Amino acid sequence: MEQLAIGAPVDFSLVALFMRAGLTVKIVMIILVVASVWGWAVIIQKLMVQATARRDSARFDRQFWSGQPLDDLYDRMNGRAGGAAERIFSAGMGEWRRSQRDDGGLIPGTQPRIDRAMNVAINRESDRLTRGLPFLATVGSTAPFIGLFGTVWGIKTAFEGIALSQNTSLAVVAPGIAEALVATALGLLAAIPAVIFYNKLSSDADRITVSHEAFADEFSTILSRQIEDA
Repeated sequence: MEQLAIGAPVDFSLVALFMRAGLTVKIVMIILVVASVWGWAVIIQKLMVQATARRDSARFDRQFWSGQPLDDLYDRMNGRAGGAAERIFSAGMGEWRRSQRDDGGLIPGTQPRIDRAMNVAINRESDRLTRGLPFLATVGSTAPFIGLFGTVWGIKTAFEGIALSQNTSLAVVAPGIAEALVATALGLLAAIPAVIFYNKLSSDADRITVSHEAFADEFSTILSRQIEDA
């Protein structure tokens, strides 16, 4: 930490505090700023992914329950399923068609295979919805402690500077303490949004996954009737 001349005006802007901080505190600040920026990037990306998933599911639900034949709906997709619900439907419908024999009958074990195919698709969509959330959890739990470490180290350096200068006036003490406290502030700035949005995005992802599972159960029930009639 640089020693400041007594009576000289002190710049307390964030840039000035960063430039006067020691190397360790600077590294802590940089880590926290990067974590905060990366965290917001994850938050925005997940909000967009989940909003798209809800919109696509609502659109496909209207098509699915419109009364049109499911074979026609599957043929219209032509292997290019767009949303998550379409991919789950495509997985189940594809397995249904592969289970049909040339004589019109069904290969034994069709229902379990359809259910497994849709479960695999659901798990894949769930992973897509939650990808990146562990990073938010990590930032939320560790950023305050990283910031606190920077603060403790900065205060230690400040007191060492005071001991060397043998001057305990507030004008000498305050700049070093202010530089150290910036690290804690950055840690909280990174952690608070990460915790809030981790909880929100996790809950929203769970609700979307539950809706996918409910759709798969309904679709499986429809196919089971046709299997029993075959």
